[in-house]
Amino acid sequence: MPRNLHRLGPIAAVVGSLALAATLTACGGDTAASDAKVVTVYSADGLKGENGDGWYDQVFKDFEKQTGIKVKYVEGGSGEMVQRAVREKSNPQADVLVTLPPFIQQADGKGLLQKYTPKGSDQVAGGDKAADATWTCVVNNYFGFVYDKKELKQAPTTWDELLDARYKNRLQYSTPGVAGDGTAVLVKAIHDFGGKERALAYLKKLQANNVGPSASTGKLAPKVDKGELLVANGDVQMNYAQSKDMPNLGIWFPKATDKAADAAGKPTTFALPYAAGLVTKAPHTDNGRKLLDFMLSAKAQQQVSEIGGGFSARKDVKATDANAIALTKLMDGVALFEPDWVDIDKNLTSYVEDWKTATGS
Repeated sequence: MPRNLHRLGPIAAVVGSLALAATLTACGGDTAASDAKVVTVYSADGLKGENGDGWYDQVFKDFEKQTGIKVKYVEGGSGEMVQRAVREKSNPQADVLVTLPPFIQQADGKGLLQKYTPKGSDQVAGGDKAADATWTCVVNNYFGFVYDKKELKQAPTTWDELLDARYKNRLQYSTPGVAGDGTAVLVKAIHDFGGKERALAYLKKLQANNVGPSASTGKLAPKVDKGELLVANGDVQMNYAQSKDMPNLGIWFPKATDKAADAAGKPTTFALPYAAGLVTKAPHTDNGRKLLDFMLSAKAQQQVSEIGGGFSARKDVKATDANAIALTKLMDGVALFEPDWVDIDKNLTSYVEDWKTATGS
């Protein structure tokens, strides 16, 4: 399996055993709170199952059983989660932050993450973790699109196809700067069109078919499955997991419009991992460390494909389950490129502002 085979709406607390109390009272400097048997996770969506059957569901359940530490969970867009953590910086409420790039780099740059090297992270590739140990990948993933297999007998192949009138008001992508996958749309368009100006010119045209902004990528797939949308953005792990309960959901990758960007004219994608870090002055720092260790344990990583439909972050975990085999086949023939995350992190605000101007968003 190729290395690194591998998202955001109004913030919603997950119900059931992972429900977040209406007000989190933990305080970084409070000894009683620090000793509490609880750990709070702020995360981009995609790793928790639609029916309580996702990777987070299993990992949190096993973690609670083994340690007696209750997991409290808050879910939203990658950018949304970082902004919430920024607002709470003087009184942190989260212990662990999980986001997609470039938002994990953004969180690090804002001083939201403290250094910690989780057990097992020595088996994570160097490019999938921070050099200063402020974050590490816990689930590998890849950017992609979804389509309605019932109405479209074949997946689109190029960006230009999406400009066709048949997609008017039946195409939607999540908001760059808010959603990790939405930001990924902009990243891939810049790559495929050979630069920002050409990418923005295309997205300006695409706006004629776009339903409008969406803070949650995870909410788009059900619309595609029901036929409300023909095409939407997403990512491989989340959409593959969703497809188990959404029979009309298909995954595809647009080809680079400029073949100079990909001489073979293959569809392209890039790694979009779930990266986790320990929050600076977290109210339950020790519990956060334990959870990060648990996420990167061999057993939990073996379950990434088997249960979560994703790709293990550890090089020494070789998945051979049915999901792993299907995911390898799905990625066959897809060319991978590596975004310049340093540049994207540095210029993300201007890129998003330029996108807003171009699309009138």
